Amino acid sequence: MSLTLAIIIALVLALIGLIGGVLLGYKWKQRQDARDLASARQQAEALIVEAQEKARIIELEAKDAALAIRNEAEAEVMRRRREISRLEERAQRRLEQLDARSEALEQRERRLNQRQSQIDKRFAELEKAEAEYQAELQRIAAMTQEEAREELIRRAEAMARSDMAKVIRQVEMEIAEMADRKAREVVTLAIERLASDIVAESTVTSVPLPNEEMKGRIIGRQGRNIRTIENITGVDLVVDDTPEAIIISSHDPVRREVARIMLTKLVQDGRIHPARVEKELEKAQEEVERAIREAGEEAAFQTGFTGLHPEILKLIGRLKYRTSYGQNQYYHAIETSHLAGLLAAELHGDVAAAKMGGLLHDLGKAVSHEIEGPHALVGAEIARRYGVPEKVVNIIASHHGEVEPQSLEAILVAAADAISGARPGARRESLESYVKRLTALEEIASSFSGVQQAFAIQAGREVRIIVRPEVIDDYGAMMLARNIAKKIEESLEYPGQIKITVIRETRAVEHAK
Repeated sequence: MSLTLAIIIALVLALIGLIGGVLLGYKWKQRQDARDLASARQQAEALIVEAQEKARIIELEAKDAALAIRNEAEAEVMRRRREISRLEERAQRRLEQLDARSEALEQRERRLNQRQSQIDKRFAELEKAEAEYQAELQRIAAMTQEEAREELIRRAEAMARSDMAKVIRQVEMEIAEMADRKAREVVTLAIERLASDIVAESTVTSVPLPNEEMKGRIIGRQGRNIRTIENITGVDLVVDDTPEAIIISSHDPVRREVARIMLTKLVQDGRIHPARVEKELEKAQEEVERAIREAGEEAAFQTGFTGLHPEILKLIGRLKYRTSYGQNQYYHAIETSHLAGLLAAELHGDVAAAKMGGLLHDLGKAVSHEIEGPHALVGAEIARRYGVPEKVVNIIASHHGEVEPQSLEAILVAAADAISGARPGARRESLESYVKRLTALEEIASSFSGVQQAFAIQAGREVRIIVRPEVIDDYGAMMLARNIAKKIEESLEYPGQIKITVIRETRAVEHAK
């Protein structure tokens, strides 16, 4: 009995303990939940505070952005208003200008109408005066009908000449207005007439001697020395009465130069015999060849070309011993190259092609006595053989008109060649022909009626004519200049161009007493 009770009591106690434990756990859990709830509330409140702060910041930023946008919009509106105001002011000024111009045009139209009325009135008066003049001519008994007809014809001719001069003046003004558009064609076509090609060769060279006895030593025993010199050099030695000088004659300028150098050294040395002549000839040939190469290289350097074939440089150097009408062809080639380059630069052409064509245009003259044909075609064939561009080959071939020019540069090189040959001092001209040309120019100008004085100036490149103002009016002076120029072109042959200047002066003189 006691065991059962003990078990019951133990069970009751265990149940009571279990219930107490459950109650204690439940209360502990309630307190833990209360603590968690309080923590959650704190976090929620913190999140709410943080969200409110962010919302406040976002609200402030939105207000700032809105304010900036508003300010920008207001600035844009102000700018647009200022632009509109400026356009309105500009439109107002333009309207005022148009009004002023319209008023000026109306005033000009009124003046033109008044002037037209005056012109019509004056024209009617002139017609009336002309009718009265014709009636008076017919009335005068001393003048026959034929004389009256001749007088009318003379007056009509004078009026026609005046009208023609006015038309010419108007045409010249129109041409002057188109000068900018036509400049290239005018320069290219007009400059070709500056000069013609005149060629003459200098074929003798004089070698000074220290004394007359040296002539005998050059001739040698039974002419042995002079025959040797002539045979090995290919030149002719002329021993005449010229004191202390011997003449070397040859059509080949290089041979003549070799002979001159050789003979000069022989004369300086004094030992003249066939063996010595042959030795000095070799030295002279080497010296001339070296001078030719150096001259060709110098010409290429001056004109700015590198890479030319050595044979072309050699031929350019040979031109140093070639002259045309007293003008050295080496310096003429360099000058022509520079002139052609300047012309091409002014006309926006190919400067390099023009300069190369100018340098090589007379290449054929270096061998023209060795190869048959015009020197332009010979030079073109040589240039083609040594790889010169075909454009430059055409420039060389066409500079004297043997073939048609195929480029602007070809015409410019022909013009530069003419300018270099025709400029004052480039080529020799006898004093007699020079004086005759000046006299002929003055005689032609003086042959026209109304000319008071005529002067040929600037070496015949300009003629100035002073006319009687009571005989020739302004339009008549224009016609006179044209007629004199035409007669000079028909009557004379001359290089370059001649300027005709007609001067008409009217003086009014009065004396105060």
